Amino acid sequence: MNGVRLIAATLVAILLSGSVAFADESLTQPAEGVYRYAPGDGYISMFVVTNDGVIAIEPVNTTHATGLLKAIRSVTDKQVVYLLHSHNHWDHSGGGQVFRDVGATIVAHAEAYEWMQANPHPDMVLPSESWIGKRRDIKLGGTTVELYYMGLSHGYGMTVFRLPKEKLVYIADLVTPNRVLFSIVPDFNIPGLLNSLRQIEAMDFERAIFSHSQTREPFGSKADVILMREYVEDLQGAIKNEFKKGTSWMEVPFAVKLPKYKHWAMYDEWLPLNVWRIMLDMHMGPFPWRPRYVE
Repeated sequence: MNGVRLIAATLVAILLSGSVAFADESLTQPAEGVYRYAPGDGYISMFVVTNDGVIAIEPVNTTHATGLLKAIRSVTDKQVVYLLHSHNHWDHSGGGQVFRDVGATIVAHAEAYEWMQANPHPDMVLPSESWIGKRRDIKLGGTTVELYYMGLSHGYGMTVFRLPKEKLVYIADLVTPNRVLFSIVPDFNIPGLLNSLRQIEAMDFERAIFSHSQTREPFGSKADVILMREYVEDLQGAIKNEFKKGTSWMEVPFAVKLPKYKHWAMYDEWLPLNVWRIMLDMHMGPFPWRPRYVE
């Protein structure tokens, strides 16, 4: 009897830790019915198994989406009812045909939809549905996924997904734990990024799944969002300090050092590129930009 109790207690501990072992080693489970798919290609997706079917988030490309569908099938034979896009960029929005072929309804914010329509790609299909405004809820089988449109931040139609009952969010591109901003910080509006990070900080959640991550931990937290905001603000402050010291324009990207983040991935390679991008933004004004009425 003691042995049975020990086994039961061990199983409970494993479930609570989110380290359930699956036949597919790319899978981890942060909450009941919620799965993180990380096949090692640099991109991470999520899916939710409900009583009435599956909600998948982020197809990436055909190879990734095929693996994601296989991972779903390793957990359940329920139909994939929805595939949700986080935003427009080709490196995230490919692979939709894999889920269309199994009958999923593909959903993206209207901004992302219009961009995808105007910028076709051989690995990308147009979503079945688009939505407008700041919020939409998708309910399936007793589970709710809240969709939050982040406005002008990164790309078009940027959406953060929250599961209120599970207190979990999925965040694409806006935060990459333990890594500086991507390269030359392409298609980011810096004030918009900071505004989005503050919006996310205000959300009620305990665990986070990110589309990219440089940590060994499968799940992040609000602390990762706060650190990314602090990094951007510290970068802005360091650039201003160099301006005050009279550092020449061409020397600023190589003069700025942020020891607090030195352990982050790509610090040496991308920090000067981050400085160039944010310095230009501070000199020229925020870009890209668009009138608020179009959102």
